[in-house]
This record gives sequence, structure tokens and C-alpha cells, in this order.
Amino acid sequence: MTYVEPGGSWRPFWLVAGVLGLFVAWDLLLPGPDVPPLVWVLTLVGVPGVVAIGCLSARRVWTVRVDAGGLTVGREQVPLRDVDATALREADVGVDAGAPVLGGGWSLPRGRTGLPLRLADGRTVLVPTRDPAALRAALLGSVRDASDRSPGAEGTLGT
Repeated sequence: MTYVEPGGSWRPFWLVAGVLGLFVAWDLLLPGPDVPPLVWVLTLVGVPGVVAIGCLSARRVWTVRVDAGGLTVGREQVPLRDVDATALREADVGVDAGAPVLGGGWSLPRGRTGLPLRLADGRTVLVPTRDPAALRAALLGSVRDASDRSPGAEGTLGT
């Protein structure tokens, strides 16, 4: 089972590009002194460039992915064998407020809640998510699938 929750959207980039397009159209259509071309070039390259860097970094840092390799948030990865499934079933959203945020950062990103995840070594981390119920279901399904494929579950011939 694969679950992917994008960490960011390109919507801010396209909104800024649309607003800048309106400003260029107004500058061309309305009478009066024109904005110097150098200012337009710097504005049309600089502003969308900064917004694009912000959108891209949010997507890279805060994307949550659950697949056969484990739970990944940004560059941090937790193998499925390290997830305590019983604690995950009983977890309540936002409980362990002092726990570190998986993926880094001082606090949860804006618009996200923390799904507490207890690891096999006893530590608890918060997984930033917009949909904790869907993430919990994906984690529980993946942890169950990973335990079904454990080496002890195989027969002597690997079947």
C-alpha cells in the first residue's frame, strides 16, 4: 500500500504569476508613465523565482510517504519494523506535544496536525499530516503487510 501526502502546492506560484501577468497587462494598457523594462525583468524573474523556491522546498521537506520502504517525511525515514502498531491504534492526534517532529523543524508546519508515532525503541515522534485518519490507516495497513512478509512467516522453502 502506498500513501503520499504532498508537503506543499504550486498554487502560490501560479497565483503570483497570474497577478504579475495582470500588472504587466495594466502597464501596457493604461496610459501614463511606463515601468522601466529592467524593473519588469527583475520583478518577473525574481518574485516568481523566490515563490518557486518556497513551493519546491515545502514539497521536498514536508511530503509524507508510506510505502514498502517505510514512513518517509522529507529526508527522514522510519522503517515499518520500527513502528509500534498497538500504540498507533490507540494514538490520539496531537497528544505528545513535546515530541520531536519527524522531518525536522521546531514545530509542526502551518495547517498540519501531529500524529504521534511510537517507535520500537520507546521514542515518540510527531508525523506532520493534514489527514491523520488516512495516514494512520495507511501506516496500520503497511505495518500489517510488513509483518506478513516477516522472515519467520515463511516456510522452509521460502514460500
